[in-house]
Amino acid sequence: MKVDGFGGEIRSVTETSQTEKSLPPVNGTDYNDRDGEELFVPPLNFAIVDNGIFRSGFPDCANFSFLKSLGLRSIIYLCPESYPDSNIEFLKANGIRLFQFGIEGCKEPFVNIPEETIREALKVVLDERNHPILIHCKRGKHRTGCLVGCLRKLQKWCLSSIFDEYQRFAAAKARVSDQRFMELFDISSLKHLPMSFSCSMR
Repeated sequence: MKVDGFGGEIRSVTETSQTEKSLPPVNGTDYNDRDGEELFVPPLNFAIVDNGIFRSGFPDCANFSFLKSLGLRSIIYLCPESYPDSNIEFLKANGIRLFQFGIEGCKEPFVNIPEETIREALKVVLDERNHPILIHCKRGKHRTGCLVGCLRKLQKWCLSSIFDEYQRFAAAKARVSDQRFMELFDISSLKHLPMSFSCSMR
């Protein structure tokens, strides 16, 4: 597990806004200020998981204003690659802590999801001191889907509901190996952890 505390100089709000203002149009949409109003663009596959918990694909500069509006304390990043400098600067400027759990993005039949890594990531998710928290990988489908699916097991969701949620995000890219992992994932060592934040546990 890698935890970055982000010491050092914090980029000013002016510098950050300059970066956002230089963004080119994406898919025909101009993400810069329009008529003086700031636009909020969520990352790919963004969704609310539970109170104080969000999920998405990899956020880029166009999504920073939206993420700032969430008041995030933490981000769980499930890829092994280094976090981009622009994202690091955004985290510094907004006091957001990064928890990196590097899971390789392999394709079937070579998928290997490390159970202990998912378990450690779940401990971060369940710690309300880290909320609001965003969970993301590259596209918010497989690695994020597995972590959220294991959280759902702790919340006593039935498997059919867990798989349905996973498939809504993975769509045609859904993996049998991911669903098998979620089905077999052992939650016994995590049952003692409180989930007072959860609307599913009330």
